[in-house]
Amino acid sequence: MINYKKHQLSNGLKVITHFDESTPIVALNLLYNVGARDEHPEKTGFAHLFEHLMFGGSINIPNFDEPLQQVGGENNAFTNNDITNYYITLPKENIETAFWLESDRMLSLAFTDKSLEVQRNVVIEEFRQRYLNQPYGDVWLHLRPLAYKVHPYQWATIGKEISHIENATMQDVKDFFFSHYRPNNAILVVAGNIQHEEVIQLSEKWFGNIPAGEIKKRNLPQEPKQTEARKLTLERDVTANAIYKAYHICKRTDEKFYIFDLISDLLSRGNSSRFYKSLIKEQKLFSEIEAYVTGDLDPGLFVISGKLSDGVSYEKAEQAILIEIHKLQTEIITDKDLQKLKNNVESHHVFAQMSVLNKAMALAFAELMGDIDLVNKEVEKYNAITSQQIKDIANKYLIENNCSTLYYKKNNQ
Repeated sequence: MINYKKHQLSNGLKVITHFDESTPIVALNLLYNVGARDEHPEKTGFAHLFEHLMFGGSINIPNFDEPLQQVGGENNAFTNNDITNYYITLPKENIETAFWLESDRMLSLAFTDKSLEVQRNVVIEEFRQRYLNQPYGDVWLHLRPLAYKVHPYQWATIGKEISHIENATMQDVKDFFFSHYRPNNAILVVAGNIQHEEVIQLSEKWFGNIPAGEIKKRNLPQEPKQTEARKLTLERDVTANAIYKAYHICKRTDEKFYIFDLISDLLSRGNSSRFYKSLIKEQKLFSEIEAYVTGDLDPGLFVISGKLSDGVSYEKAEQAILIEIHKLQTEIITDKDLQKLKNNVESHHVFAQMSVLNKAMALAFAELMGDIDLVNKEVEKYNAITSQQIKDIANKYLIENNCSTLYYKKNNQ
């Protein structure tokens, strides 16, 4: 059970606190309600660029990391298609340093030509190294536009292409910042051995005078229902053939999400999972294979990805995957196996809650989803799932007409 208290500043910043006296460390998590889906189709990669720019100097603080390191703090950030999330952990007695740093870059970045050029080059190099020059790195650059035809999930967080970042102007960057990185588009969570009243006092002191912004209204196109199988074959310089199958599913806030998530565990979590036992250990068709849900705030994907063992044909490998899906559609999972899955979910959930940073992140994301109590109710939702629901969901969604398949072949096949 994660206890919490909520407060909202006059500028719209949501402040959430979680008191945990068992640790000397305090986590400060700042979630901005902006991700790659909020970008213009001709100017992609901006949310990810900002993840870097936010460390390149703010209006009054030229170096973000240095003062934090001096007080024993650590920080990082991540961006995905839905959110941008910044977090700091540091000793409780130095918590005000975190407020000072985060509030200054929310107030305004430095917006210097040098900072933009430095971070632009960092992102371009990351695009090349991680997505273009790394084995299997460009999978999502092709799988996303195969699965999505109108929704902005059709591009990866890094962006559609390098030129979008290369051509980003200072005005582009400023416009994106002041349309999204405002207090009324953010959720601040502070977790640790610090009282609610002290957090609110510090929040008012450091964030209270930052003006609210006019947040760009989100009006995203709805992805039409997929009605026929889509397939794409790529040839690359890789060591093993791979297959990726992406099925359209519900959004993260839908009750059905928990069923899909449990199905992914059934198929590929651990050495007792169906994929591991049948496709890796017994039939030796794959060297590795997994199933997972993307967990997006708009309708997302159920993904199966695997690397084929040497000498195994695509026909045989894919047929084996489809046989396992057919079992989901025709056979009822036993009560014992279902309970085992639920027990694993609960133990994983309990383990995750041992970290104040994980709790801070979970509170922020649950608040963004519209129900902060989800942090304490999600285990119940998994426990309520029936074997019949798993069968019904598999029959409705895990079908080829709802699937985009990418065959990622090694050269000279």
